[in-house]
Amino acid sequence: MPVVSMKQLLEAGVHFGHQTRRWNPKMAQYIFTERNGIYIIDLQKTVKKLEEAYLFVRDVAADGSDVLFVGTKKQAQDSVKEEAIRCGMPYVNARWLGGMLTNFNTIK
Repeated sequence: MPVVSMKQLLEAGVHFGHQTRRWNPKMAQYIFTERNGIYIIDLQKTVKKLEEAYLFVRDVAADGSDVLFVGTKKQAQDSVKEEAIRCGMPYVNARWLGGMLTNFNTIK
């Protein structure tokens, strides 16, 4: 059974992508169709990739490694903070500073 159902994704509006004039050609395989100037995301592929991501993160956490939670958009900030704190992981829910991962000693 998938971690997230296609019905849940539909209800959350996950299938709505970017406007057709703003796209990355690398994402073509995940686009189902285009409607009214908006790309519609293939939710069957999304469910599969979410399951793969879930299994990967589960294994990383089970090995005792850290998982960095990142969500800087307003609608994600509270959830990212709450869930990261709940599982004792680091998080970034405010502006992402360039070099935060690659140059941390300088910017901290």
